[in-house]
Amino acid sequence: MTRVVVLGSGAMGLAAAYHALKRGHQVTLLEAAPEPGGMAAHFDFGGLSLERYYHFVCKADRPTFALMDELGIGDRMRWVPTSMGYYVAGKLYPWGDPISLLTYPKLGLIEKIRYGVMMFLQTKRTDWSALENVSAKTWIERWCGESVYKKLWKPLFDLKFFHYADNVSAAWIWTRIKRVGNSRRSIFQEEMGYIDGGSDTLVQALVSAIRRMGGHIELATPATEVQSAGGKVTGVLAGGRVFPADAVISTVPTPLVSALVPALPQDWKDKYDAIDNIGVVCVVLKLKRSVTKHFWVNIMDPAFEIPGIIEFSNLRPTGDTIVYVPYYMPTTQPKWTTSDADFRTEAFGYLKRINPALQDSDFIDIHIGRLRHAQPVCPPGFLAMIPPVQTPIAGLQIADTCFYYPEDRGIAESVRFGAEMAQKIA
Repeated sequence: MTRVVVLGSGAMGLAAAYHALKRGHQVTLLEAAPEPGGMAAHFDFGGLSLERYYHFVCKADRPTFALMDELGIGDRMRWVPTSMGYYVAGKLYPWGDPISLLTYPKLGLIEKIRYGVMMFLQTKRTDWSALENVSAKTWIERWCGESVYKKLWKPLFDLKFFHYADNVSAAWIWTRIKRVGNSRRSIFQEEMGYIDGGSDTLVQALVSAIRRMGGHIELATPATEVQSAGGKVTGVLAGGRVFPADAVISTVPTPLVSALVPALPQDWKDKYDAIDNIGVVCVVLKLKRSVTKHFWVNIMDPAFEIPGIIEFSNLRPTGDTIVYVPYYMPTTQPKWTTSDADFRTEAFGYLKRINPALQDSDFIDIHIGRLRHAQPVCPPGFLAMIPPVQTPIAGLQIADTCFYYPEDRGIAESVRFGAEMAQKIA
C-alpha cells in the first residue's frame, strides 16, 4: 500500500484519487478551496446549484461516460439540440449548419465554400501532427483565405488571447473544431449534453466514492510545499501540517509549480514557468427573459469587449434564464482589476444590445468569478514545451490542463489523465 497525496480536487485530481484507491493505495486529497470540484465546482445562485464556469458535454467525451457508468450515474446524462449564433455589427445571425452558412451575408460564395469544406474535412481528420508547428492564423488562411480569417476568427482570437492571438496552435484549434463538429444529430442539428444536476453530480459522486473507499479529503488546505529527500518525494506541507507520502500527484496550475516544488532542477522549473495562462472574469447573470434562442453566440462587434456569450439555460433547464459572459484576458491587463459593479453594468448592457427587448426589470441576480489560470496558451510547437508527467523527483507526477494538448480543457480529458496518473504509481 503506497501513501498517495493528490493536490487539487478538480476532475483530474478526483479521478486520480478515485483510481488510486481502486488500486489499493492509501489516499489523501488536498484542496485549497472550501469545496471540491475546481473549475467544475458549483455555487448557490439564489437556490440554483450552478457551475462557476460553464461546462458542456460532447458526444466524443467517452471517458466521462465510462466513469459515470462506473459510479452508477450514467443515467444522469442528458442530450439537447442546441444552436450557435454570430452577432456582427449589431445583428444576430444563425450559425453552425449548411443553410446558415449559405445565407450568411458577410461572406462571398467562394469564401463560404472554402470555409464549409474546411469545417467538414477537419471533423474527419485523425492525424494532427502536420498542424503541430503551424499557427491557427496561418492554417485558417491557407484553407479559407485571409478575408475569412479576418471576418470570422480574428476578432474572437484578439478578445480571448490578446497579444498571443496570432500565435495559437493550429492543432489546439483543430481539436475544438473536431470535438464540437462531431457532436451533432445531423449535419443540420448540433446536439450538446449536460449532466442532470450539473457537473456537481459527477463531483459529488467521486467525493462519495473516495470517502467510501477510505480516502481522506482535506478542504481549505492549500499545499505550500512538496517535500523530498534523496531525490524521492516524502510528503506535502499544507495548512501548517505535513502529510507523509510515497507518491504525490499534483494537478495545480503549472505557474504555481516552481514555488510549490523547490527541489525541482532549475531547467524543469523553467519549463513550467514558460507556459503562459490567460485569466477569466466570468459574469453570470440570472434574468427573467431569454436573450437569444442559441446556446452559444460569437460576437464580432467593436462595441463589445467579449468574444461571446453562453446562454446556459438553452442547454440545461434552470428555470430562469442563465447567461455566462466571460471576459478572457491576461491578468496583467488593466481591465482585470475592474470592479464587480462595473462588470455588471457592462455585461448586462451587452445583453441589452443583443436583445433590445431586455429591460432593467428583467435582471434578477448576478455572480462574478475570477480565475487567474483559466486557459493555458498553446503556441505552435507546444507539444515540445510540455514537461514529462513524471518529474526527476521519484514518486512525483505533475500535470494540469495544458498537458491535455492538443485537447482543450474538459472533464473528459481530466478524468482520463487522472486515471493514467493513478496507474503509474509505483
